[in-house]
Amino acid sequence: MIDVIYFAWVRERIGMPSEQIETDAATVADLVAELRTREERYALAFSDLSALRVAVDQELCDFDAPIGA
Repeated sequence: MIDVIYFAWVRERIGMPSEQIETDAATVADLVAELRTREERYALAFSDLSALRVAVDQELCDFDAPIGA
């Protein structure tokens, strides 16, 4: 189980500030791909990855960063 926190317009499009997600994703990109398939609001929120910044454990990273334990 991981905690995902959304900010700014991603938060607005998804409609919640954070959520706990059960996932087997190995990287941030894998997690985003998984989230996109959930509902249209997720697909919209993650439609333009060039406009997004991501962090793992409060450290900015690239989408190919591993999601640790």
